[in-house]
Amino acid sequence: MTSLHSSSAAAPRRRTVVKAAAATAALAPLAAQAALGTATAHAAEAGAPAFLHGVASGDPLPDGVLLWTRVTPVPDAVPGSGLGPDTEVSWEVAEDKGFSRIVNRGTTVATAASDHTVKADVRGLAPATAYWFRFSAGGTVSAVGRTRTTPAHDASAPGVRFGVVSCSNWESGHFAAYRHLAARSDLDAVLHLGDYIYEYGTGGYPEAKYVVRQHEPKHEIVTLADYRTRHGKYKTDTDLQSLHAVHPVIAIWDDHEFANDAWAGGAENHTPGAEGEWAARVAAAKQAYFEWMPVRPSIAGTTYRRIRFGNLADLHLLDLRSFRSQQAKTGSGTVDDPSRTLTGRAQLDWLKSGLSSSNATWKLVGTSVMISPMAFGSVPAHLLGPLAELLGLPQEGLAVNVDQWDGYTDDRKELLGHLTGQNIKNTVFLTGDIHMAFANDVPVTAATYPLSRSAATEFVVTSVSSDNIDDILHVAPRTVSLVAETAVKAANRHVKWVDMDSHGYGVLDITAAQSQMDYYVLSDKRRADATSAWTRSYRTLSGTQKVERVYQPVR
Repeated sequence: MTSLHSSSAAAPRRRTVVKAAAATAALAPLAAQAALGTATAHAAEAGAPAFLHGVASGDPLPDGVLLWTRVTPVPDAVPGSGLGPDTEVSWEVAEDKGFSRIVNRGTTVATAASDHTVKADVRGLAPATAYWFRFSAGGTVSAVGRTRTTPAHDASAPGVRFGVVSCSNWESGHFAAYRHLAARSDLDAVLHLGDYIYEYGTGGYPEAKYVVRQHEPKHEIVTLADYRTRHGKYKTDTDLQSLHAVHPVIAIWDDHEFANDAWAGGAENHTPGAEGEWAARVAAAKQAYFEWMPVRPSIAGTTYRRIRFGNLADLHLLDLRSFRSQQAKTGSGTVDDPSRTLTGRAQLDWLKSGLSSSNATWKLVGTSVMISPMAFGSVPAHLLGPLAELLGLPQEGLAVNVDQWDGYTDDRKELLGHLTGQNIKNTVFLTGDIHMAFANDVPVTAATYPLSRSAATEFVVTSVSSDNIDDILHVAPRTVSLVAETAVKAANRHVKWVDMDSHGYGVLDITAAQSQMDYYVLSDKRRADATSAWTRSYRTLSGTQKVERVYQPVR
């Protein structure tokens, strides 16, 4: 690796919501990148190395960032094939998109052993600074990517802003949410809270007659080649490529990166024997994930890790699949069993230690499943089935959310007790998984809330494309879910808002004074050209541990 020193200071950062004109301007370079993508496709047709799966960056640090791409050395070296020669790939990082001020460069070799994916863990960069990067091989140059480093660990950062997404099922719809986030110039990073891919065979979820576009391979993915092929298919999506090209992505996994309702020893969607041993499937899924995602393997090869944004925010990222006990059986009464765990002992201790030792104003926790307790009161019988499918409820409608923190109450009790016992303020849980949007207080004792205290707050984002209630029932949005939403809010006084029908994304804005989530919804997930509109905003004021509605997005 050759390192070139840069002495330029970071320019002040404009912090505004992107208006239509700014969004149009931001899309212009993406169009140029699409043209470059066409050029690399032509290179592939000619038998030259090509970059068909875009470029990406992730896990930013004050002095560095992880860069990613995948080279196709010859046309038949498709993802998962195991084919293709070793190929030298060069990378460059610059202060300008014209690459007249290159600050770092290096080379690596892409091989079939890593599915010809490429990672460069670049260091020596300046804090809180935007950079441009690109790759080249055999005379072919990749699309240009833009990334950004985090503020110095002790810096007084004025603010940080994330896009927040979850649950992107290829067959359920298009990824327009990614396109709208890519069009924004005001984000420091995008946080993906899991279910980046789905493991099902085609027509498994949703049913074949509702499939918008078929994924590859068409069978359920089980082997290393399968998982590689599925990741590769996802990264042909132009909206996903656009997102990765303009923002660093900070990702954790949930169950569908492996199989539905995964736990340490198996999954609901895994049949031992017929689909091999669970340990082999998990190893294959994890290997493909770390090959194809701009994510650094962390403790014990998992995704739990910590990223700091100056003294404003510590982001604690969890892995809630690798160590968890099997989900409780219906009516077993084991959800409160202290021997069962969601996090595993080591991860829970790591999280508690990190929260209590943090001197950041805000303690953000990226959790793939909802921590707020949830009862379902008098939800009508015809809505219990869809809620059961989304939330992990028993089909009989018993109010036990077994795949969420509700199914592992001892871990939650210990964590919330730690927050209150150590007087830890400004903890915000950021959650995906359930294809619905929530704004919640996180009560220590839900039955007596609001007379009892709240330990934290939680913002849950809906899905990019995965089905929710109106999709499952195949009815127009808002025609049946309002009844269920009313029942959920009546039975859970800590739930300030819930939207069971929309698809979209969130934008989280953090300042010393508040943490605010702006919720955006798509016009139609089945359309690649879907529009996006702001719908609601909720915030937590510093020191309050409660959410409140605000009536406009952050400006």
